[in-house]
Amino acid sequence: MSSGAVAGPDGRLRCPWGVSTEGYLAYHDTEWGRPIRDDDAIFERLILEAFQSGLSWLTILRKRDNFRAAFAGFEIESVARFTATDRDRLLADAGIVRNAAKIDAALANARVAADLEGGLATLVWSFQPAPRPAPVTAGEVPAQAPESIALAKDLKRRGFRFVGPTTAYALMQAAGLVNDHLADCWAREGSRRP
Repeated sequence: MSSGAVAGPDGRLRCPWGVSTEGYLAYHDTEWGRPIRDDDAIFERLILEAFQSGLSWLTILRKRDNFRAAFAGFEIESVARFTATDRDRLLADAGIVRNAAKIDAALANARVAADLEGGLATLVWSFQPAPRPAPVTAGEVPAQAPESIALAKDLKRRGFRFVGPTTAYALMQAAGLVNDHLADCWAREGSRRP
């Protein structure tokens, strides 16, 4: 049975996953579901969500600073200029997830993002779903939606890699296109879309 919001260490109600570790608590309270409209910040979320595929999100959060250092702060223009030498450096970097397919996808995605007319954030936000009722339990939070299926299809058509519907939906959650904080979660109010 799925659970609703639970009390955190400070007594405030939160989404259950948000109180499972200190790392999740900070991410839940200050980032997840908050609207992001900057191209490089959207790119970071897209790449980190792709690296998370098959792993725990906590693993990615713990390595996030290393990812930022390895990928030039996720500045699209910089990553788009990465060479084979940079790829080799990334594959040897124990501070990140050393998965060749995911690293290759990140570099290819930067090149595609750098050439997008209007920018990555504009493209991603064009798939923003209509507001829907707040989920009451974690079981009501979907893993994908029609809009994430459409976004993934559009990104793939443009040449992006490692962007299936579930990754696209996780990006939508991380970048605030959807607000999946539970109805009783204190952070829901701060995560309202503009």
